[in-house]
Amino acid sequence: MSVPLRSVPLSILDLVSIPERSTVRDSIAASMESARLADRLGYRRLWFAEHHNTPNFAASATALLISQAATVTERIRVGAGGVMLPNHAPLMVAEQYGTLANIHGDRIDLGLGRAPGTDGLTAQALNRSSAEPQAFARSIFDMQGWFSDAGTAHSAPILSAVSAGTHVPIWVLGSTVNGASIAGQLGLPFSVASHFAPEQLDDAIRVYRDSFTPDAPTAQIAEPYVMAGVNVMIADTDDEAARQFTVVEQMFLDVLKGERRMLQPPVDPAELETHGGRNPMLRIKAVGAPETAIAQLREFVERTDADELITATYAYDPAVRNRSMQLLADHWF
Repeated sequence: MSVPLRSVPLSILDLVSIPERSTVRDSIAASMESARLADRLGYRRLWFAEHHNTPNFAASATALLISQAATVTERIRVGAGGVMLPNHAPLMVAEQYGTLANIHGDRIDLGLGRAPGTDGLTAQALNRSSAEPQAFARSIFDMQGWFSDAGTAHSAPILSAVSAGTHVPIWVLGSTVNGASIAGQLGLPFSVASHFAPEQLDDAIRVYRDSFTPDAPTAQIAEPYVMAGVNVMIADTDDEAARQFTVVEQMFLDVLKGERRMLQPPVDPAELETHGGRNPMLRIKAVGAPETAIAQLREFVERTDADELITATYAYDPAVRNRSMQLLADHWF
C-alpha cells in the first residue's frame, strides 16, 4: 500500500554551511532567508545542528540561530537538532531554551545528542557533562524538572525560573541502537541520523519501538515517534540534481581525506568516481527531478514507517537549496 505522503510531515536540518568565497555573515543571512521560505512552504520544523572546529559550518551557537530564525518566521517550529549535551552544563541548556520559549512561545524544540559534534581535542575544550548513557539520561530527567511547572531539578533543589513552566519538548538524537534504546526507555521522540549514519537505521528504529516505555517518569508522548534524516537535492532534471549533490559528496570526501575546506562548487559526478566520491554514508538520499526524488522518499517512508522526515540539503548556491525546498514542497504538501 502506498504511503499517503501528505500525512508524513517534512522538516529541515540546517548546519548553516559556508561556501567557498563566502563569509559566516553571508551564510547566516542565507540560512534566515531559507527559514522564511520553509515557514511559507509548510515545513513542520527547522532544526540547527551543533558543530565546532570546522571551516564549513556556522552552526556552533545553536540557541542564537534558533532565536533569530524564530524572529523571522511565524509558524514553523524551530529548535536544535541537536544540542550535543556533553559540551554543555544541563542547567545552562535549560535556561537558554526556557528563555527561548518565553520569547517565542510554544515553537521551540530541544533535540539532545551524546556525540561531541567535533574532534576529540575540541570536545575536551567544550566538555561540561558526561556522554555515558545513564548520566545522559539523568541529565534529561533533571532538564525536564527545570522545564516543569516547579522549575527545579529532580536530583537537587536548584531552581531555573526562566525555564519553569515552559515544558519545552525534548527529543533524543541518535544513529545507533544505543541512542535508540535511551530514547525508547525515556519515552521520548527519537530522531535517527540516517542521513549520515545509515548502518544501524533499521535496527535502531526497531530497538526504539520495542523499548518504548510510555509510563517512564521522563515520557512526553504516549507512543513511539520516529523522525528520520534524509539527504535531499531536487532540481529540474535528474542530471542537474546529481551534479548539485556532488557538493555534499565532496564535503564527505574531504572528511575522509582529512582536508579542511569550505563548501565546494558542484562538479561533474564522473569526477568523483575516480576519487571514491560515492560515499556509503550518504546512501539515504532523494536526489533527482521531483518525480524521481519523491519516489525515493516514498520508498524510504515505506521501509522505515517514519512518522516524520527531516531533510538535509547542502548547496554551494543558496538559491539552489531554496529551489530544492520549493520543488519538494510543491510535490509533497
